[in-house]
Amino acid sequence: MLFHRMMPCSPAEYFGRLQHSFVALILATCCLSVSVRTANCEQQPTAGRAPNIVLILADDLGYSDLGCYGSEIATPNLDGLAKGGLRYTNFYNTARCWPTRAAVMTGYYPQQVRRDTVAGVKSGSQGTRPEWARLFSQQLREQNYRNYHSGKWHIDGRPLAQGFDHSYDLGGISQSNYFKTGSVTDDEKPVPQSEGYYSTIGVADHAVRCLQEHAEKFADRPFFHYLCFTAPHFPLHALPEDIKKYEGKYTAGWNEIQQRRFAKQQELGFPAAELPPMERDVGPPYPFPAAMEKLGPGEVNRPLPWSELTPEQQAFQAQKMAIHAAMVDRMDQEIGKVLAQLKAMNAFENTLIFFHSDNGASAEIMVRGDGHDPSAPLGSAATYPCLGPGWSSCANTPFRRHKTWVHEGGISTPLIVHWPQGIAAKGEFRHTPGHVIDLSQTILSVSTSDTAATKITADHPASPGRSLVPSFAKDTHLNRDALWFLHEDNRAIRQGIWKLVAAKGNEWSLYDLSKDRGETHNLAAEHPDKVKELAAEWDRRAREYSATALKDAPPADLKKK
Repeated sequence: MLFHRMMPCSPAEYFGRLQHSFVALILATCCLSVSVRTANCEQQPTAGRAPNIVLILADDLGYSDLGCYGSEIATPNLDGLAKGGLRYTNFYNTARCWPTRAAVMTGYYPQQVRRDTVAGVKSGSQGTRPEWARLFSQQLREQNYRNYHSGKWHIDGRPLAQGFDHSYDLGGISQSNYFKTGSVTDDEKPVPQSEGYYSTIGVADHAVRCLQEHAEKFADRPFFHYLCFTAPHFPLHALPEDIKKYEGKYTAGWNEIQQRRFAKQQELGFPAAELPPMERDVGPPYPFPAAMEKLGPGEVNRPLPWSELTPEQQAFQAQKMAIHAAMVDRMDQEIGKVLAQLKAMNAFENTLIFFHSDNGASAEIMVRGDGHDPSAPLGSAATYPCLGPGWSSCANTPFRRHKTWVHEGGISTPLIVHWPQGIAAKGEFRHTPGHVIDLSQTILSVSTSDTAATKITADHPASPGRSLVPSFAKDTHLNRDALWFLHEDNRAIRQGIWKLVAAKGNEWSLYDLSKDRGETHNLAAEHPDKVKELAAEWDRRAREYSATALKDAPPADLKKK
């Protein structure tokens, strides 16, 4: 039997604290032999015990923004997880933050659970999930897990009411200012403003506190930690010391940096690809002309060739990317603190860690929160820069388009999976297509004895997600017909090597992703039967998922025709 860690403590103090406990009585009466590292009272590993789970989610992170996915940004902690685990090259999200978070935590497409737009019912970011669409945290709690949440939430309902024991919720402040606590709550109590506050650090510090408490009080139980950074979502806010590391590193421009990232991806062993040209006529998904005026003459809302920008524009854009890099760098540093705590409590070896992003990098340009002061240092609390389409195209290398689109740039995410006791492979790629709907099924399959999550009942459909566990051992098919995508009338379906995709208002395009992940060669005219087949399947699923959303919707949420 194992003891939890109580640190710091002497052996005498340790047993003194336990003298009235049940464990101490067993020790006294049965003379059990217990292995305890008395220097710091660390927990010893337990063979055969359910793994701890840490699910780390970045926000608006591009596919190539990590060093192990091609970036020049320093991400040694995440690179280390990739070296000791797996990198997935064909993993998908839903193209937007709140739909992805619903899909992650329920195992359903967001339309099924009314967390992306469905005609005829209150849905999308204001939608309420059906009662049967529980978060998997609730199922883990039934399996004796302790659950912790740190960071962005953006799911309907509150964390503490849905299986979490502690929650540090950034609230709406996450899209306003990284330096203010504003709407931040700790277990639903307001967090006071403090000097030097920066949300990425605040999120990680809370995670470390939760893990320390777990080691002290609940070491006999496994834990799930849902760790959700807002970095590098706009506004581009970073600490001065982090920005300084990258100043001057992006003066070569987005065209050159994209080429360098693409070359590094090939050197790292990513699948052969063709780099699509930047789409100079594709700008932000939503026009905010007033924001362009506020941001000044250095802002550019199209990914024009770098050589066509004015010196003022080049300087402004290079500094924006330096801030973006600083945000990713800082996130990695803070993840390092969490990993160090896992190691300190002797939990690292049996912790299954996932890292991914909620959507691709963003082409959005807007000004929110406290506005933008052009006289303040870019990246400080008084400014509101956004990444924009030029650097977003670079961040999403080697793919087309951005967040909100369902072309590969909008829906492709890096996925790193690390679990020393459960994954023998080290530093390998996995090319099997996966989706964020698979994460809950994967976690439940290794963490619980409950198979109800995948069982069809009269109350709810089977989850479309599949467990990734078979792919831990080798690259293997996950036994599904297709992956389906819809966001803001951008549509796509992937079936095997084929992907059918259409931006809002456009005709279907067909791509062979085994040869063309960059979606540069439209094969629709050459394979009209395949277009017809996949379009029919996309329509069938759209009807099915809409019917699911409407089936048990409250009458007050149904919209009149």
